[in-house]
Amino acid sequence: MPRLIPFRLVAACALAFVLALSTAAVAVAKGVPADLRVVGSGGKVLTEQTLGADTTSVPTSPKATCFGKGTGGSGKAVTVKGATALGLLGRAAKSTPALQPLLLTDAFDFGLGLCGIGGSEATSKVSWYLKVNHVNPELGGEAVKLHAGDEVLWALAPFPYPDELVLVAPDRAMRGHPFSVRVFAYDEKGKKKPAAGATVSGAEAPTGGDGRTTVVLEKPRRLIARHGKDIPSNRESVCVGGKCPQG
Repeated sequence: MPRLIPFRLVAACALAFVLALSTAAVAVAKGVPADLRVVGSGGKVLTEQTLGADTTSVPTSPKATCFGKGTGGSGKAVTVKGATALGLLGRAAKSTPALQPLLLTDAFDFGLGLCGIGGSEATSKVSWYLKVNHVNPELGGEAVKLHAGDEVLWALAPFPYPDELVLVAPDRAMRGHPFSVRVFAYDEKGKKKPAAGATVSGAEAPTGGDGRTTVVLEKPRRLIARHGKDIPSNRESVCVGGKCPQG
């Protein structure tokens, strides 16, 4: 005959489980929530995620020599204080394989230098370009303070820096039915304009002068816009037939 478990015991266990979940949620949500997008060599999107920016430690590496001979890092961990653009990247790299290795050097008095993210490395022709809310802050990543909802972009790009593309698309579409998307380009100052001639995955033709084009999907898909040497856009997930892109 099965044992009867007292109701109070069951309730206590349930409460403990809920509290454990709440504690875990608080831990995940710690810090200033911000969106991070990293674009590496060849316009490859290394990550797009939302996480909390907070004080964190980042590794330095003797292999971070993109600034010249003798400029590699000490190999020691360095603490980046507060919610910063570099701290956000450092926290993401700890749990995102695509961002590893993170190559930073502490050889300079002015701050940390970023050489590599996930195998994409700066050279004499390309460097890591930082934008926050589509604007170049013209500061080192550890000096850029973040606020809730900020959009942070790290992109390996040539100088003068190219425009950053942004794709606007609906969340849902009907299978086989055309729908409109739009692409914008942002310069260093955050000035926005329609991006003409951009290609969008699933689109029938490049964007016109107003930045618009038409897409037809048979299944759920993540859309992305590209145009020459411009920084590829955010990936927009479009659900089709009640199903959404996985992964």
